[in-house]
Amino acid sequence: MTGAASPHSLRSTLRSLRPAAFGADPAGERMERIRRSPNFADGVFRNPVGARTRPSGSTLEFAKIYFQKEARRLRTPEAPVPLHTTTLSDLAEPPVSGLRLTWMGHSSVLAEIDGRRVLFDPVWGSRCSPFAFAGPKRLHPVPAPLASLGPVDVVVISHDHYDHLDLSTIRALAATDTLFVVPLGVGAHLERWGVSEGRLRELDWTESTEVAGLRLTATPARHFCGRGLRNQQHTLWASWVVEGPSGHRVYHSGDTGYFPGFKEIGAEHGPFDATMIQIGAYSEYWPDIHMTPAEGMRAHLDLQGSEPAGVMLPIHWATFNLAFHPWAEPGEGTLTAAADAGARVALPLPGEPFEPTSDDIPAAPWWRAVAPAPAAAPTSAAVRPDAAGAAPGARAASDAGAIADAAVRGTSPGSGAGAPETAPTA
Repeated sequence: MTGAASPHSLRSTLRSLRPAAFGADPAGERMERIRRSPNFADGVFRNPVGARTRPSGSTLEFAKIYFQKEARRLRTPEAPVPLHTTTLSDLAEPPVSGLRLTWMGHSSVLAEIDGRRVLFDPVWGSRCSPFAFAGPKRLHPVPAPLASLGPVDVVVISHDHYDHLDLSTIRALAATDTLFVVPLGVGAHLERWGVSEGRLRELDWTESTEVAGLRLTATPARHFCGRGLRNQQHTLWASWVVEGPSGHRVYHSGDTGYFPGFKEIGAEHGPFDATMIQIGAYSEYWPDIHMTPAEGMRAHLDLQGSEPAGVMLPIHWATFNLAFHPWAEPGEGTLTAAADAGARVALPLPGEPFEPTSDDIPAAPWWRAVAPAPAAAPTSAAVRPDAAGAAPGARAASDAGAIADAAVRGTSPGSGAGAPETAPTA
């Protein structure tokens, strides 16, 4: 007669049945290091300032917004999103200034810095979801095949949400020689997917590492984490500063709500030649973990010492439908915020390389050619004044709202700390 299974063997069995896309929980020395982090308290990672990570609305409220016909129509481009068609041939020539950025869509950016190549938050998958049949689907193809990009010195991950950390993309990159620099705890996912421990650098906030002459520093962000059915907050989220040997500096925000820490990051590491700032997938239902375009511009100015210096590249928009706001609203809001601040913004097509320190910055509002026109005066169910008093838009949810994003995270809107990438995972 067989006795009852021990709790340990049951946990091992359940762990073996866990879908690969869910990744792995930190354990052993990795978990001990997490517990020693000054940013980890009471069993979870903490934000630099208080943040509500669960959406304030109910599932019924989200459903009403999500299924409203006109609002749904405005969340999707009405024609194919235009792409830059000569990405690979353009990248074959070195940047004249030594610094070049290529936005691949959403938060994926290839940064060429003094002859080195950094790939931020690469997501080449067709869905940002653990499932092939559900979850937010791409609104445009990736501008260039991952395998055709050539050698990458380092891959930088901001956090472990599905629209920033993609299983298929990481497995493809694991077959190369690139190194991975990630926030504390995220390495557990990558090791499960085939990245060896020797190719991983896991950093806590304010920690730095050197890769191929580049200095990479993890800096604070105001967000949250989680991939599986449970959200234990055992992996850190971060923004990133990268400095090249000649002094070129760039900043990638990852996902974050606005907070005063941008000024501190700018004072210590800035000013920057370019900032890559999240300006999409915002909502009044999760105002603390994503930024509106006006808040994104405010963050850019903070990072530059309150001066409209450098170039801001808006990211985290146009590729996946992750919120209730119209598809084109982040672009339009960024134009307005830049004009109000007198700041330079780069508005490249997906796949269009540009050099931030040059005078030739893409600035045409390309999205207008494919953006659906509102049937009447546009209204966004998630519009609210931002922290600076402007109201260009709203905040984030899923495949087209919190309902679909629930499939992304395996949770339901309002179900707890995990709801936001499901009602703000983005």
